Amino acid sequence: MKGNMELTPAARLLLERRYLLPGESPEGLFWRAASAVGGTERSREFFSLLSDLLFLPNSPTLMNAGTPGGQLSACFVLPVEDSIEGIFRTLTHMALIHQSGGGTGFSFSRLRPRGDIVNGVRGAATGPVSFMRVFDAATAAVRQGGRRRGANMGVLAASHPDIEEFVTCKREGGLTNFNISVGVDEQFLRSLEGGPDYDLVNPRDGSVWKSINARSLWRIIAESAWISGEPGVIFLDEINRRNTTPHLGLIEATNPCGEQPLYPYESCNLGSINLARCIRKSEIDDDLLVRVVRCGVEFLDSVIDVNHFPLPQIREKTLATRKIGLGVMGFAEALIRLGIPYESEEALRFAENLMEKVQTTARERSEELGMEKGPFPAIEGSVFHGDMRNATVTTIAPTGSIHLIAGTTSGIEPVFSFAYERTIDGQPVRIVSSLITEFLPSTAGGKDVVEHVRRHGTVAGLPLDDPTLDLFKTALEITPEHHVRMQAAFQKYVDNAVSKTVNLPERATVGEISQIYSLAHELRCKGITVYRYRSRPDQVLSLGCDVCQIDG
Repeated sequence: MKGNMELTPAARLLLERRYLLPGESPEGLFWRAASAVGGTERSREFFSLLSDLLFLPNSPTLMNAGTPGGQLSACFVLPVEDSIEGIFRTLTHMALIHQSGGGTGFSFSRLRPRGDIVNGVRGAATGPVSFMRVFDAATAAVRQGGRRRGANMGVLAASHPDIEEFVTCKREGGLTNFNISVGVDEQFLRSLEGGPDYDLVNPRDGSVWKSINARSLWRIIAESAWISGEPGVIFLDEINRRNTTPHLGLIEATNPCGEQPLYPYESCNLGSINLARCIRKSEIDDDLLVRVVRCGVEFLDSVIDVNHFPLPQIREKTLATRKIGLGVMGFAEALIRLGIPYESEEALRFAENLMEKVQTTARERSEELGMEKGPFPAIEGSVFHGDMRNATVTTIAPTGSIHLIAGTTSGIEPVFSFAYERTIDGQPVRIVSSLITEFLPSTAGGKDVVEHVRRHGTVAGLPLDDPTLDLFKTALEITPEHHVRMQAAFQKYVDNAVSKTVNLPERATVGEISQIYSLAHELRCKGITVYRYRSRPDQVLSLGCDVCQIDG
């Protein structure tokens, strides 16, 4: 089988290192995935979708489809019960999921605090953070699917007595296999706005452990994010207000990157549309977009049926709701091709209109599938009436690996740098974006444009006209407020959540981070993450590089 693949050197390296089976070609990989998911009826259509790089599913589907015991989902949430037996049962389940290629999220909010009673002995409890370190060590020992190490999300409610220890636990390094987020509720936010002190409550018995000043905790959260980029914040009440299956209970945790809120033992498989491939003659091809959305929904729904679930509990919960998460990548590249600056009102309108079309089309296709094959079993009591096949249909993922395969920009992020060094399995890859050579002159004011971008990662400082400079702004040149507004524009038409990072320059202040968190809540985001440039020594992307090769 042949597709219209135009793989970059970075994409080929990534596929060779992580995705291809021995002796397999990229075309072979896409045919393996398409035939495993589509069977005899839809395999050719799915192959065309994948090989044309119009849509790619999450990494476990590409890696494991068509292999013995292939586990195809990326996102899982597991319960953490307040007992040694429950904690270590979950640890075993986590290891099995990581071994199969998935990532896991946990709420540690049910664990009793450090210093609490255990079996009548006062002061014996070691608290959530100590058990997170156990989970972190176990993650380091288990490679995902034998190819990559697992990833976790740890959530702790702001009302937990150990919240300050949790918030600061990554300041000095450690917990390298965890992202962490504070789960805040409306009561905390009211206290933050000048209400009464905020009670920290022992989850073991509901007693008030102590009361604190909410603003003081908010400051500590912002300080820790300034130091290390963590914790993020998730707005639990907003997540549950927009939960499509409220009759099943409250959601307390998300997958590792925060875009997929899930119940304990639920899983979800994700996929992303390559928007850059949906541009035709400087316009978005609406007919093509609709076709890709419809096909993407059917692909992701079919993955549920052919999946080999790592645990019977996960199979049961996942089949009850049949959640899928169709999203987009290549948004920044699409904007450049359309001549729309990322930091503009026009870009916000485009984002909202685009996602409304994706959401509407995805739900229409899910309902059609429900009429053909039956609705999701837990539909009674949900927000849906009729034949919806999937409890959720849309998610915006970060697309950390698949955007490289597709040769486009990640998720809905702006371009971080037009020249960067990316580490793939320990091997540095230096790239200059092909957008520079495609859209800009070779020289400007006597300066070599590619050489300038190679060294600085940006066109800033080149004698180009203002519209061009605006069109090619990088993430660090875009205001934090606009980052948040863009996330909110997408969130308006997304069932699940939006993974996005507010990239901040090194000079950003703690106060600015606090304002970003508050704005995210005001605009009804479900969560928010910031990253201050150079705040971590293990930073994946760097601005500029001395010796690069043109990408594609």
